[in-house]
Amino acid sequence: MPTIELPHATLSYRVAGPDTSSAPPVVLIHPILTDGSLWAPVAERLAARGIRSYAPDWPLGSHRIPLPADADQSPRGVARLVLDFLEAADLTDVTLVGNDTGGAICQFAIDPGSGLDSSRVGRVVLANCDAFDQFPPAPFTLIFPLLRNEWRAKVLAGQLRLRPLRQSWLGFGLLAKNLPADLTRAWIEPVRTDAGVRRDAVRLLRNLRPAELLDVSTRLADVKIPVSVVWGMADRAFRPSLGRRLHAAFADAAFVPVPGARTLLALDAPDELTDEIVAIAGR
Repeated sequence: MPTIELPHATLSYRVAGPDTSSAPPVVLIHPILTDGSLWAPVAERLAARGIRSYAPDWPLGSHRIPLPADADQSPRGVARLVLDFLEAADLTDVTLVGNDTGGAICQFAIDPGSGLDSSRVGRVVLANCDAFDQFPPAPFTLIFPLLRNEWRAKVLAGQLRLRPLRQSWLGFGLLAKNLPADLTRAWIEPVRTDAGVRRDAVRLLRNLRPAELLDVSTRLADVKIPVSVVWGMADRAFRPSLGRRLHAAFADAAFVPVPGARTLLALDAPDELTDEIVAIAGR
């Protein structure tokens, strides 16, 4: 996998699609404790339509290159890394796609009051994600505090090697109907085995502050680029009512319901999500 040097991090990333394309490039932002492999079904479909996509392993707990010890491991800090990636890769008019935690990071990145330069972002797709003070939503409000200590995080990650636990609601089970066990096993290995990655994950979890995302939501109406909110309607964590509320927070956004899908639309509804990524580029 190629890597890219940013001012405050080194990221590995997956790239798919033609080297040159008239369509806007797509940059994909995954949830916490997953990596860019989540997006493979969408990246393949985008490539088949002639669209180039980038799926970095963001430092959200399943990455393999730890951050420097002094890195800003907050959601806003990760949003800055997203924008740094666009600059380092020389990408413009980007379609930014975020799911779960990745959707919250997108909101921090395009926040008109953040002081960050989001001029390389041309449009945003938010798929079943944190919003307002739901950061995270239940039941992860019970689970995430257990991971805010490095020793406990190591112990819990060790327990998640057991497939029944990993695929249950205490692991990834709520997030998708189509959830390959080998994929979730790969996601927990870095936080289980690498002390630097575990440190990054713990610092991020300590910095998840609902009040900060709620503050961002007060400025979403000032976002001027096209936005699409795509929502799996069978989600048991990010409820459909949250998606409709997020849609209403923007002055001009589309809402695309996806019946029968849960949180991880790249797994449960890759065709529908790909269709909307393609569609928003034409708006």
